[in-house]
Amino acid sequence: MKDFIFIIGPSGVGKTTLAKELFKHYKGVYFEQNMIPEFHISNNVDEGKYEEEVLWESSIELLKYFYNKGLKNVIALDFNDIRTKEIPIIFKGKNFITLKLICSDYEQIKDQMISRGKKGLIDLKLLKISCEKITNRELLPNEVLLDVAGKSAEKVLKEAINIIDNYESKMDYTYIEPSKELFYSWVQSDGLRE
Repeated sequence: MKDFIFIIGPSGVGKTTLAKELFKHYKGVYFEQNMIPEFHISNNVDEGKYEEEVLWESSIELLKYFYNKGLKNVIALDFNDIRTKEIPIIFKGKNFITLKLICSDYEQIKDQMISRGKKGLIDLKLLKISCEKITNRELLPNEVLLDVAGKSAEKVLKEAINIIDNYESKMDYTYIEPSKELFYSWVQSDGLRE
């Protein structure tokens, strides 16, 4: 049993599909950052950065609340990739795992995004950039790679459960936060999209 199960990866890789099935399996908590309520942003701030900051900080507080209430297997996803580098800092000492989903077959993930239509990321150039950055970045503490290329959702779920059940999370580690340039961000003004 884990305290937290984080799922990260580029758009269209299957994070939500996997998370919903893991939630059924582990019967813990299911949390997506987009569950934070809508809020108005004043005109005198950088809208993208402010929105992302509020979403992230609210998410962290909610995740800590679940933990403090004794809930386990808190499945959390849909964070801005650059925030991934903060997980080992914020959750050090907790029994957590981060599943880094990638797809080594870019055509597969591209086709998945196109089939989503207007619900998905339309800019395929940004999709390629995010896939490359997320795939090429070194693993962080308690982060495990799961390549979904050529696999059914059921196979990915089985592999994920096997990883989670058998991975012994490190509670204490030395961690030097990597450069932000190694991560992707959906906030255009931070310059990490290209």
